[in-house]
Amino acid sequence: MMVRRVIAGLLLAASAASWGQDHGADVAELMPANNDIGDIASLQRGARYFVNYCLGCHSAQYVRYNRLGEDLGLTDAQVLENLMFGAGQLHDTMISSMRPEDGALWFGVAPPDLSLIARSRGVDYLYNYMRGFYSDPSRPTGSNNLWLENTAMPDVLWEMGGTRSAVFSEHDEDGVVTRTLDHFEVIREGSVSEEEYDQVIRDITNFLEYIGEPIQLERRALGVRVIAFLLIFLVISYMLKREIWRGVH
Repeated sequence: MMVRRVIAGLLLAASAASWGQDHGADVAELMPANNDIGDIASLQRGARYFVNYCLGCHSAQYVRYNRLGEDLGLTDAQVLENLMFGAGQLHDTMISSMRPEDGALWFGVAPPDLSLIARSRGVDYLYNYMRGFYSDPSRPTGSNNLWLENTAMPDVLWEMGGTRSAVFSEHDEDGVVTRTLDHFEVIREGSVSEEEYDQVIRDITNFLEYIGEPIQLERRALGVRVIAFLLIFLVISYMLKREIWRGVH
């Protein structure tokens, strides 16, 4: 069973990584996400945004609602009221209501499971990807992305982040043409400020990192306790050593 889960996880990571072709490496620089999975309030907000904006298409099938509530300090009632909008049990996993075959039909490719996306792509990439949408009338969804050219994913956060167009500059070096983002031009203002929108993206990124390895919250807490114990033991050992060797010259 464990081997099967590991293999399934590797396959999911591979499918998530290959959901589109990443052509954005020469377009702009990756900005650091600077997220903190120890920030429980951020994780709570990220979970709320995830179920409202992501879960309609993407699953997180390795995450159970009851474990989510336990780690994020939520009661069963809060989980049921704020994170579970359909019929289900607290021990259920976070499965999208969209069938993979429907996603493939509507978007051209089935939206990947996001359980391991942060471990596959990295949090900095996810943060920049979600901030990288711009208007592109030539695309079926009306938008494109700096970091995943011709992405099948629409800009689901457009109401909060607004709509903008991207202005690029091209450089020809020895016959190799590279394209660099020059600036964005605002088409429609978002419903929240730039700072608030940036925090939304960070909260979602934070949550995606958490679900990639939920045990890391416990591991970090345990690490702090172990280090504290070792420091106390060091002081006691030093005092004991001084006492034992006090009469030795």
